[in-house]
Amino acid sequence: MTQDQLKQAVAQAAVDHILPKLDSKSIVGVGTGSTANFFIDALARHKTEFDGVVASSEATATRLKQHGIPVYDLNSTSELEFYVDGADEADHHLHLIKGGGAALTREKIVAAVARTFVCIADASKRVPVLGAFPLPVEVIPMARSHVARQLVKLGGDPVYRDGVTTDNGNIILDVYSLSITDPVKLEADINAIVGVVTNGLFAARPADLLLLGTENGVETLTRS
Repeated sequence: MTQDQLKQAVAQAAVDHILPKLDSKSIVGVGTGSTANFFIDALARHKTEFDGVVASSEATATRLKQHGIPVYDLNSTSELEFYVDGADEADHHLHLIKGGGAALTREKIVAAVARTFVCIADASKRVPVLGAFPLPVEVIPMARSHVARQLVKLGGDPVYRDGVTTDNGNIILDVYSLSITDPVKLEADINAIVGVVTNGLFAARPADLLLLGTENGVETLTRS
């Protein structure tokens, strides 16, 4: 199977997982990226079976609206039963690295509100230790140099993601050369740096369910 076929398989598996638990008043949180796009396309076939969605990025909101799915502001939403999104890396604790698409802050906010965070990914995203994928950090522009120096002190090699501005008007530093053995601590340490909005470690609030697309079908992993 191609990588796109694996993504389509996990996207459909996510729809199959959440649909029986939705009703006409349900609002679903939807992530950002190529795998999330497959989920949006699969979910759109059932758009009459739930109320609408909260989007984690402007790009996601646009795609949802093109399908005729109502998009709500998170501030007007009392609760989200599910948040469905992809990941750049996932370990066996369902700690994730996200932010390859520069939507990490809004993704983290929506994930924090949702009762259940369903992560969908192809098998290449599962790793024994996080960090081979560079860790994105969203930074207030004027703090770029200061934050970079602090990230070096934490053992990282920060690189400015040239030409990228987040939906929040900030910049991204991608941190290389990390072997993340304690993702919860590192997430907190980086977030404590003045000028950091947030970083792409989803460890304090990991996924609850990981649907992993493999050559032998979709594998389901739950957080212990």
